[in-house]
Amino acid sequence: MEVYVRRGDSLYYYSQLFMIPLQLIIHSNRGVNAQTLSVGQLIQIPGFVTVDYQIRPGDSLWRVAESQNLPLDAIFLLNPDLNPNYLQIGQTINLPLRVDWRIVSGKQNYDYDMMMFDIRRLQTIYPFLRVSSIGNTVLGKDIPGIEIGNGEKQVHYNASFHANEWITTPILLTFLNDYLLSLTNQRPIRGLVTSPLYVQTTLSIVPMVNPDGVDLVLNGPPSEEPSRSNVIEWNNDSLDFSGWKANIRGVDLNDQFPAEWERERARNPKTPGPRDYGGESPLSEPEAIAMADLTRAKDFARVLAFHTQGRVIYWGFENLEPPETEAMVAEFSRVSGYEPVQSIESYAGYKDWFIQDWRRPGFTVELGSGTNPLPLTQFDEIYEEALGIFLAGLYL
Repeated sequence: MEVYVRRGDSLYYYSQLFMIPLQLIIHSNRGVNAQTLSVGQLIQIPGFVTVDYQIRPGDSLWRVAESQNLPLDAIFLLNPDLNPNYLQIGQTINLPLRVDWRIVSGKQNYDYDMMMFDIRRLQTIYPFLRVSSIGNTVLGKDIPGIEIGNGEKQVHYNASFHANEWITTPILLTFLNDYLLSLTNQRPIRGLVTSPLYVQTTLSIVPMVNPDGVDLVLNGPPSEEPSRSNVIEWNNDSLDFSGWKANIRGVDLNDQFPAEWERERARNPKTPGPRDYGGESPLSEPEAIAMADLTRAKDFARVLAFHTQGRVIYWGFENLEPPETEAMVAEFSRVSGYEPVQSIESYAGYKDWFIQDWRRPGFTVELGSGTNPLPLTQFDEIYEEALGIFLAGLYL
């Protein structure tokens, strides 16, 4: 929601007027000098939208403010030219409306366009979110990266490395939405007050590592050639792509990282296909390169990659993980009911590479159970299981 500065206004006053933490208002107006506001300057108030209200018989501004549970000055702030002594029936005024509902509606086939639409809406309502492109897919789609928080401890979550595991994207964005609601409405999640998490931690999110693949699974082959013909051929001439994990070039993005990549290649297919082909070399695919570049540019204390399925948490790689990892995964297991598994015969994954090169905690979380793609009927159950892990990843 946008407001125009009046004489005597301050960001602190806005925080008191709208009951929004001052830090969130400051971070929603980066580049604004909070000490030298100018009359007429545009300021973003997070967690609110503006709605129209038509004056009814018997209305006064005081009655409108009381009926809408608003401070009277909030109405004056949004209607600077309003004369309260000359209200007319049918006259339209602007009112602030606190957002206390989810923007993300995840229980549907959640493709790239839907994700981008929701991210834009979240950024409009919560301008303290920082959204950028971390790179591009084979077909040229931007891969969005999101940051929230202002803490020195940097934590990273990602989803949809694998195309038919796309349900992880709306699960992760639902958590982001709930975190935003908690921060702006000062409402705990499972009894946990989240404002300290915002101060202590910067959370990095890549909600869809593999947009081309997700769209292939949900919407069918692309119109572009040769991608269209290739994926159909690699899929045994079938238009059912529900078993497809790879990117649009038939490369499994979670077999792309230089962590014993040769061992993984030796046990997997040597040609493009729906799954398990690790490419001709590590980091050959633009999506994997984007994730590697992001990770090298940041100072992540830990990373969590969300996949489906199995209700397990993989937490080790070649015994290179630091000692504190075991206590972390025990907490993740406690809050989710998921089984911690130190390692299996699998290499070249994102968390493997992170553990190997940084010697910091990395986790692959396999959400839900069944056959991929998991049905949307599991969405609520999976979210409730994952929510504890999302929160613990921030407070540990």
